[in-house]
Amino acid sequence: MLYPIPYYDIMRNCKDQKQIRFKMVIYARDYGVKPAARMFNTTPKTVRKWLNRWEPGSMRGLEDRSRAPKHPNIRITKAQRKEAIDLKKRYPNIGALRLIELCGLKMSDKAMRKIWHEENLLKRRRKKHKTKNDLREMKRKWRLFQQSDIDTKHLYDIPEYWIQMKMLRLPVYQYTFREVVSGLMFLAFSQELSIAYSKKFAKMATAHLGNCGVNFKNSVFQTDNGSEFIGSWNLKGDSVFTKAVEKTGGLAHKTIPPGAHTWQADVETVHNLIEIEFYEVEKFSSRRNFLEKATSYQLWFNTARKNRYKGNKTPWNIIHERNPEISPKICLLKPVFLDSYDGFNYKPLDSPGGYHLIPHSSCTKFLGNGTNMAFSDGNNYAG
Repeated sequence: MLYPIPYYDIMRNCKDQKQIRFKMVIYARDYGVKPAARMFNTTPKTVRKWLNRWEPGSMRGLEDRSRAPKHPNIRITKAQRKEAIDLKKRYPNIGALRLIELCGLKMSDKAMRKIWHEENLLKRRRKKHKTKNDLREMKRKWRLFQQSDIDTKHLYDIPEYWIQMKMLRLPVYQYTFREVVSGLMFLAFSQELSIAYSKKFAKMATAHLGNCGVNFKNSVFQTDNGSEFIGSWNLKGDSVFTKAVEKTGGLAHKTIPPGAHTWQADVETVHNLIEIEFYEVEKFSSRRNFLEKATSYQLWFNTARKNRYKGNKTPWNIIHERNPEISPKICLLKPVFLDSYDGFNYKPLDSPGGYHLIPHSSCTKFLGNGTNMAFSDGNNYAG
């Protein structure tokens, strides 16, 4: 059967070229060179070349030979080779083309890479998942409450939530606190972004954590460079948020480098989770109902939701393992509307009276496996 496709087109797309050549030389041996050339749609010269190279009884001789010149006019000298090796050891993360440009080397980038390969100096760039795993392992070694991230989330870009937000005057912004080692999360909400609200949120979180036995020695609250944290762009000195944070002994406020959003990865991960698990699925009947459901979600997240990337443990499991002296009430800080929050006495905008935030110190019970809690106001929030 004649090959309808030219021999060289077949070889160009063939993964095992030796098999085709083997069939061709066997046909040529049995029927002659020219019949084999017609059969395989090639020239007699090509058939004769592989027939002469082939060693009968084996597949040897059918591999491609190197086309590099045996006696090249330009050869890499020992001095050039040593220079290429020394430069790679000195600048391991700079590529061949850049080194040739900077150092004026008289060799090709391909030759340099070949030398580095022979000397085992080429290192593979870490894959993204490997980098993430390394960072997670590093963070596991941190001290509990060594770093906590605070950030804000815009809620008006969530389609499932937007209509409810407009109809019920639900919060437009979310303030989020997340402790990096355990994943502990606190929430607060407002109708606008404000450094005053950020200050309130930070003071609320630090007071609650301090009362639960958290030691802030050499600890950090990390934020981005939003005006709700650093104030005006032309402010000279620390913002009121920074002063409020650093008023707590041992606690410092630091900001991430501009544009380095991955530095806030822990809190950004929570923003993605809460959008999927809460805002996209929950229906609200009022602002008060919104706050009650947000409280239940936060409690469930901190006491019942296991995190596969943290040993399949809940934030409370990790906190209790690391420091059993910390009170279990640490998970019971209720979310608030920062617009109407004033210490521990505040009134939601849609309630003319009767509903007041109960201090975390008056939580009466922490029940069972941590998925239910009862407050002295008579409300029971189930996770």
